[in-house]
Amino acid sequence: MESISFKTQSANKATVNRGWVVVDADSQILGRLASQVARIIRGKHKASYTPHVDCGDRVIVINADKIKLTGKKWDDKQYVRHSGYPGGQRVSTPKQLKAKSASLIVENAVRGMLPKNRLGRKLFKNLYVYNDGVHPHEAQEPKEIKF
Repeated sequence: MESISFKTQSANKATVNRGWVVVDADSQILGRLASQVARIIRGKHKASYTPHVDCGDRVIVINADKIKLTGKKWDDKQYVRHSGYPGGQRVSTPKQLKAKSASLIVENAVRGMLPKNRLGRKLFKNLYVYNDGVHPHEAQEPKEIKF
């Protein structure tokens, strides 16, 4: 009997097939939505997933202002950042961020679920978040995904 050998195909920049996906955040829970979006951006839903290559799809999140947080997170959760100067620590709540721009809440959640390296910074550029239901990417013919 003849043995069959298969070679594992490793994706690279030239062989990656990338698409566009639309996700509606209307009445979705933030963390559950962000983990699914990060998975699609990373490319883990594809058979050709390769850890060191940007092989994921570009994701458009619409209706970010209608996102939900469970419990008392609108007031209790804190986003901490630091300017790098003494006394430069700044703290804000999701309620304050939503008043500024609701897309920041979704962006922070997804960024936290991507790798913390050069690849993660590159992957984050594949996320497009819009506060309302309109986006300027109709020419890319994105597929709608329901979670």
